[in-house]
Amino acid sequence: MEKPYRDVLCDVALRATEYLQLIQERPVRPSQQAIDDLMELGGPLPEHGQDARTVIKLLDEKGSPGTVATQGGRFFGFVVGGALPATVAAHWLADAWDQNACLYELSPVAVQCEDIVLPWLLDLLRLPNGCGGAFVTGAQMANFTALAAARHATLLDANWNVEDDGLFGAPPITVVVGEEVHVTVLKALAMLGLGRNRIVTIPTDAQGRMRADALPRLSGPAIVCVQVGNVNTGACDPVGAICDAAHQQRAWVHDQQLQRDARRHFLSTGDHDATYKSDAVAWGGGDFLRSRRGRPAADVSMAKKRNEFGRWRQNFRLDHDQPHHQPNNRG
Repeated sequence: MEKPYRDVLCDVALRATEYLQLIQERPVRPSQQAIDDLMELGGPLPEHGQDARTVIKLLDEKGSPGTVATQGGRFFGFVVGGALPATVAAHWLADAWDQNACLYELSPVAVQCEDIVLPWLLDLLRLPNGCGGAFVTGAQMANFTALAAARHATLLDANWNVEDDGLFGAPPITVVVGEEVHVTVLKALAMLGLGRNRIVTIPTDAQGRMRADALPRLSGPAIVCVQVGNVNTGACDPVGAICDAAHQQRAWVHDQQLQRDARRHFLSTGDHDATYKSDAVAWGGGDFLRSRRGRPAADVSMAKKRNEFGRWRQNFRLDHDQPHHQPNNRG
């Protein structure tokens, strides 16, 4: 190893280890002084580069005290996961690899790891083996990607190809959400051209569960957004009853917040069309797609087959005849 790399990596390893050793003792919130000191990280754009260890020293001494101690055992805010020694070390190694994981040719190891982990997640979340999946950047893109798949499938069911013909003149899609819908769903609907103001909002109970008895009569393309794990209470929507009612009307069901054992909530509902968005902070962001329809569907790298979103996948420039799976472009 070149000496500059060795010196700075050994230095940062010591600093990171010390940070993790002290995380259980320090306050969860940074002090006001630590927040004020963050201003020292800025200033005019330097005319010349600095020694790497000098940069790391400044970042550690001024940046580390300004963190929120989410790694510690006393942090209970939001839905934020921690890390383990193996995950921190693997992250460092992946940074050293510095792979562009958009194509198999650019990173066989990234594709292999993805093909290993996706089936593990299906098993861990107890989703059906026929599901397809992909890793994305977080909760926002997970909901966006899964709802894009739902939009494709529901419009294709109405003989409209949204990728080829766009949304102008397309059959309108009714989107149903609960009162405690996650904000990333609303943003995804806006970005997908489905609109924030056109949604149908269903009342919820005291725990934030959507009331299945309030599900409206649906006609034409429709997407019903449920959640298995409310971010505030942990309560789960009555997915079985909602799926039964929705699919009797040929609606697609999208789970916006999969945080629990899915088998209890989905497999008892029969063989339904659905998309699942797993908790991004817990799993790194993932979409899982399932269909019972016979038309081409989403690529499923781990199933190594083409099922319902094949054409949708082609529109994102992923070649069906490629001998190796190509993960989503992260660039």
